Amino acid sequence: MSERRYIVVEGPIGVGKTSLARRLAASYGSDLVLEQAEDNPFLARFYQNPREAALPTQLFFLFQRVRQLEQLRQEDLFAQVRVGDYLLEKDRLFAQLTLDTDELALYEQVWRNLRPDAPAPDLVVYLQAPVDVLLARIARRAIPAEQAIQRPYLERLAQAYAGFFHAYDASPLLIVNTANIDPVNREADYAQLFQAIERVRHGRHFFNPVADLGA
Repeated sequence: MSERRYIVVEGPIGVGKTSLARRLAASYGSDLVLEQAEDNPFLARFYQNPREAALPTQLFFLFQRVRQLEQLRQEDLFAQVRVGDYLLEKDRLFAQLTLDTDELALYEQVWRNLRPDAPAPDLVVYLQAPVDVLLARIARRAIPAEQAIQRPYLERLAQAYAGFFHAYDASPLLIVNTANIDPVNREADYAQLFQAIERVRHGRHFFNPVADLGA
């Protein structure tokens, strides 16, 4: 079993990062560090009208995530395994994607004043999928606020994630193509992915499996 103490699953909306984080936590017998999107009172408004609600949505998430990760730092991070469904850096990725120039300048000022210091993961699992797959998964899981998400926004978000992780080197990284697998609901797919996660110790790795249709 892995000796890692902090694993983060990341990826765009609809790719299944939170569900996979829950499965990994169950496998490792670990605690979960999950973003609480349902607690953000501005999120539904953002999906309906991004320009009007972008700044309060982003600032709420920033304060929420910084507070949660600071609490993690104050605890004994090495006392037990933890699995999370976000990197703090994703907050700036979303800010750069959704805020206008003046709003982004204010956001960056707030970021500098907060001086967030998140613990570095021992492994990041970055989940990818084509936008059509993301849209289908969003529709299938039927979270009311997400049903207003538009394809152009999701396309820009997926591109932003790809650019971010192209340059990411702060932790070992496993890039997973989930287009043809379902590691949340299919045991064979999850077993393949879990074995790949266990093998990664350093550097950048790619996992591009084909679903086992006989499973």
